[in-house]
Amino acid sequence: MQHQHNLFTTMRSLNLAEGCKGAQVYAPPPPPQPNNNATGGVGDKFLQHLQDHLRVNSIRSKSSRTYPQANVVVSPESLLPFGLPLTDLLEPRIDPSLKFPDLVDKMAQVYRRIDNCDQSERSGAYLEQCAVFKGLSDPKLFRRSLRSSRQHAIDVHAKVVLSSWLRFERREDELIGTTSMDCCGRILECPKATLVTGYDPETVYDPCLCSGGASDEVQECSTSEEALDYDMSFCIGDEEVRCVRYKIASLSRPFKAMLYGGFNEMKRGTINFTHNGISVEGMRAAEIFSRTKRLDDFPPHVVLELLKLANRFCCDEMKSSCDEHLAHLVGTLDEAMLLIEYGLEESAYLLVAACLQVFLRELPSSMHNPNVIKIFCSVEGRERLASLGHASFKLYFFLSQIAMEDDMKSNTTVMILERLVECAVESWEKQLACHQLGVVMLERKEYKDAQRWFNTAVEAGHLYSLVGVARSKFKRDHRYSAYKIINSLISDHVPTGWMHQERSLYCSGKEKLLDLDTATELDPTLTFPYKFRAVALVEENQFGAAISELNKILGFKASPDCLEMRAWISIGKEDYEGALKDIRALLTLEPNFMMFNGKIHADHMVELLRPLAQQRSQADCWMQLFDHWSTVDDIGSLAVVHDMLANDPGNSLLRFRQSLLLLRLNCQKAAMRCLRLARNHSKLKHERLVYEGWILYDTGHREEALAKAEESISTQRSFEAFFLKAYALADSTLDPKSAEYVIQLLEEALRCPSDALRKGQALNNLGSVYVDCEKLDLAGDCYTNALNIKHTRAHQGLARVYHLKNQRKAAYDEMTKLIEKAQNNASAYEKRSEYCDREMAQSDLSLATQLDPLRTYPYRYRAAVLMDDHKENEAIEELSRAISFKPDLQLLHLRAAFYDSMGEGASAIKDCEAALCIDPGHTDTLELYHKAREANTTDQK
Repeated sequence: MQHQHNLFTTMRSLNLAEGCKGAQVYAPPPPPQPNNNATGGVGDKFLQHLQDHLRVNSIRSKSSRTYPQANVVVSPESLLPFGLPLTDLLEPRIDPSLKFPDLVDKMAQVYRRIDNCDQSERSGAYLEQCAVFKGLSDPKLFRRSLRSSRQHAIDVHAKVVLSSWLRFERREDELIGTTSMDCCGRILECPKATLVTGYDPETVYDPCLCSGGASDEVQECSTSEEALDYDMSFCIGDEEVRCVRYKIASLSRPFKAMLYGGFNEMKRGTINFTHNGISVEGMRAAEIFSRTKRLDDFPPHVVLELLKLANRFCCDEMKSSCDEHLAHLVGTLDEAMLLIEYGLEESAYLLVAACLQVFLRELPSSMHNPNVIKIFCSVEGRERLASLGHASFKLYFFLSQIAMEDDMKSNTTVMILERLVECAVESWEKQLACHQLGVVMLERKEYKDAQRWFNTAVEAGHLYSLVGVARSKFKRDHRYSAYKIINSLISDHVPTGWMHQERSLYCSGKEKLLDLDTATELDPTLTFPYKFRAVALVEENQFGAAISELNKILGFKASPDCLEMRAWISIGKEDYEGALKDIRALLTLEPNFMMFNGKIHADHMVELLRPLAQQRSQADCWMQLFDHWSTVDDIGSLAVVHDMLANDPGNSLLRFRQSLLLLRLNCQKAAMRCLRLARNHSKLKHERLVYEGWILYDTGHREEALAKAEESISTQRSFEAFFLKAYALADSTLDPKSAEYVIQLLEEALRCPSDALRKGQALNNLGSVYVDCEKLDLAGDCYTNALNIKHTRAHQGLARVYHLKNQRKAAYDEMTKLIEKAQNNASAYEKRSEYCDREMAQSDLSLATQLDPLRTYPYRYRAAVLMDDHKENEAIEELSRAISFKPDLQLLHLRAAFYDSMGEGASAIKDCEAALCIDPGHTDTLELYHKAREANTTDQK
């Protein structure tokens, strides 16, 4: 049967550390001792021991829990100084990324460009792919393209920019104890390797010289003046520097002409060099360099003199050596600020590159340095950089992302975007630069300028910028003109959700609601339609219905703006507990969030609401967290952890669990921030290593993550270290030997101290490996033990075991139990569909799509059923419905296969190319692609 996702897609989950520290509900028995006589470490004895260990008195029922209620009377009006939300003030945000009416076609174009271009153009092609993926929800696609762009970079400037960008994506600047020039150990991001020009894409993932493989042997060379045939001197002031004429002449053509070309100097033994801008010390260094070609023994100020001399007398070799030598001396922001002026003045390419590298690796803090801003933002600064080949679109693309994230409305952001426009050459570059500048001008309420930049982006070919043109006109009271622009866009192209969403702004009544409903039907991930409908219900005093409307999207997308809206409405409804929960979850996603149209900090609302909610001790919070976890309520879990951190902000374990919850909610940026905080707050080395390992793993550095896990285990054996190692190893198809090793690692994790919930997670994962090893009885025991300690998701694993034992009814019943217990149960409906007949399966999958339209299996199942019934067009429509808002690899591959079977070769090829843009190594798609192309070529003949 087809492999279920990956063995460990659910491995990383809550690690609810050492239970209720303040007042434990139960004291866990000591961890089992390892069996030194065990041969394979796998078997019934180990599971029986665990079963005894984990037969936990299941912690209380919720109904027996009571909390004191604060005796505070307050009116909603005092908590809502700006009143309830109004539909007239709602407006969707314009995406600053590239957006396309036909994303699949654009992805196919990008794939063809990458596949067909010369190696000199490949890095730029991958950068375009970065720009396309930036607008999608999966940050891993963007990072993968960025790595590929760096992998294929040739010149030093590109390597410096892209390596710094990759480092920024991990936000290592937030890790305490690290410096900007620290090396991660691979050539890809090594600050020294970036200063070496050349194209070698096969080695970029190899260890760099910084990691210990280099031998810093110093070649011995003589600087002694003995036995040298000095035959001339340079006089500087009252001192003479003795030289070898032919050695000095070999430095450059001007020196050769001076000393051998018929000038007066040719006949002199002493040449007056007093007025040539070099000191005696510098001239002696030049003499030594003329013989040794080395600079190692000279201080920086002397090398700078040599650089100036080399420029004046065209000494190319000496200039190159000075440039390289000085470049490797740059290590701090102060040094970079000092040396970049020399580099620009003396046209030292590598030195300027090294200084830029420090500026970029110090981001975002260096963005607030006025001297750095002057270099990057001013017209003069860009021109000076451009004169040396250091002003590029990729540089300002990188800077623009940071500037817009830091402050969308600032003058710095505007100036950087203006420089981005100046550097744009290709059509996609002009589209992006002008569109982003339009978005910023709109935010600054400079509507005429916004409209001008959006128009320029449209002229460059970016149709989505018509949304900006329309919005700018609307802001200037040209509502009908805005309506006509978007109406024409809908008429001329296949409609998308964002088109109907935008048109809804420019109409009213039933027409507006119809557009919003159509927008949700075409793209259920758009948040604005849900918010508008909810606020419209509030205006009709239907608070419960408004909350239900927002619940629809929050059930599958943890959107900060929807959490804010639900909290806002909950306050109006006097549900302060619910409002506080949402605001705490919101602050976990965005710690600096400003509520009520940017007027009040969300932290302040927590302080206002906290006295009105039930007061809980830290032990109560642990128990509440257990409740939320058992009912698969991730938003509720986030809120509880945020509450606990308010009382214990330095608790690294809580920060870590926060990150795991956020990853489950597909909020990777917030998850990475919490991981960094966990690492910074941890006082134990083995814990820090684990957190660093997860940061590396989640940013695509699997081998480095494994190394961190190994180092942590060697420091101290812990649940988390073994868990990380098992997860990283299982991130591929496991052969029997590898699976056995993963089992041993999970057993070791289970032997380490941990709480019941974490044991349940490990047991659940151990059961998954047993299933794939066809050890069904052992798997069943694991899942049962996990369920005994309230690990609700283990119902799914147990259902799988029953199914493989041909006990389909028992499998169906297990999934029904999960549906009844879980608040977020779309996946449970999806899985239950595998254990029932076609009609019931269709019903379950329909519910799964309604609850979470981002799950792709239901679309693929329904499309396959339609194909079986010879309803090809309906099958294509079913897949296209999902692809329009989620261009998923599996969906694209299946639609390509359907097109191929229908004889529509061109459509099959395009879908294959779009799928390969997402995963260029997908074997099944590659095979289908080659087959479709061959058939298409034959048909054309």
